[in-house]
Amino acid sequence: MIDHALVIVRAWLNELGENNPYEEAFVSIGQEYQSVFDEWLTGNDPEREATLDRLTLETYRLVDASYASLRLKRGLSPEMHGFNPNSAQSVMHYFANCVQFQESDWQWFASVLNEEDKAAMGLMAVGALAKNVRECFNEQAVYALIEGINASNDVVAEQCLANLIILMAHNDVRIDFFADIQNAFMAAIDELEDEGEQAFQTLCALVRSVKGNWREQIASGDLKVEDLPEELQNLLELTGDKNNIEGVMGWIPKSEQEYMQGLIQMLPDTWVFSAIVGESQERAQQIAIMYLSVGRMDLLWDRIDVAAPWLLHQLRGGSQSAMDYMNYGHCLLLQGDRMMAYEYYRQARQLCKGPKEFFAIFRPDRHDLVEHGVPVEHVYMLEDKLLKL
Repeated sequence: MIDHALVIVRAWLNELGENNPYEEAFVSIGQEYQSVFDEWLTGNDPEREATLDRLTLETYRLVDASYASLRLKRGLSPEMHGFNPNSAQSVMHYFANCVQFQESDWQWFASVLNEEDKAAMGLMAVGALAKNVRECFNEQAVYALIEGINASNDVVAEQCLANLIILMAHNDVRIDFFADIQNAFMAAIDELEDEGEQAFQTLCALVRSVKGNWREQIASGDLKVEDLPEELQNLLELTGDKNNIEGVMGWIPKSEQEYMQGLIQMLPDTWVFSAIVGESQERAQQIAIMYLSVGRMDLLWDRIDVAAPWLLHQLRGGSQSAMDYMNYGHCLLLQGDRMMAYEYYRQARQLCKGPKEFFAIFRPDRHDLVEHGVPVEHVYMLEDKLLKL
């Protein structure tokens, strides 16, 4: 992995030119990594794993620093002249694009997280900064967001926590090498003195978010503008008028919604998920049900006894979700009731606009059905019959 990263960094350094400040670190990492490999071929150094972890961390930092400089050279970051703290557009543009923050930036950021009359600007900065860090990892920015978990404004604190969960899941492979960040994150959660409940509920909320978001609900009329945090109402000058909704909807492009779908799918395999859920069986079951509520059986394929009653309750309550009907069909099929399973699959199929829409949700589960004992031939036979409805 280190050599692969260094190949990319070498191209970046060539573009930055001969006088770039990263050559010495680049050469040093490459030479030490080669020494570790040579030793591995013939020896048994007990410190090898620790050395590899350190080199990996140094490589990540070299990647981050050189990429930040490359962005500046390519003109992808604003001029480092600061921003207008009274303009939402200026705040969002700066924190979404800047790669070389000044100490004064962090001082301003910390202040708005704890000043009630500046909470709206704080929300803008948190969202913009988190999106920036997804593209160009910045340790200082992550620590700033961690401090925000205990901000005096609850809405701002929740946004910091939610964005940190997303960031840590997004950077899951690298985050294991940043033990100090992991420790600071857990210390901030412990400081809340609620045994991690707020972090867990935020995790649940993120899972729920893939089913819908408040922007879509406003556009459809299912949610009133008055239900939004007052800070956002004031900042965006929302009136509920349909003419103003387009600007709000523009905040979450389709690509972002697709990104969240992918993130939720990988979330159970991440460090931050394990750290928040912990050893609690109650939380494990609750988050599994949360996944089921957005149409995903990811965490309940081995707990049909939990999934089936919950889904049946949803259906009896009037659910018209094709996912709920299909997932209950899965439960019945795994329990051996083929006839009723087919009936629920048939109803799920009829709730979809056509076969393409139905099989878009059915086929991703094919592997799990087979893995849990349904012969693949039976799955194909069901698909044939459901195609012809």
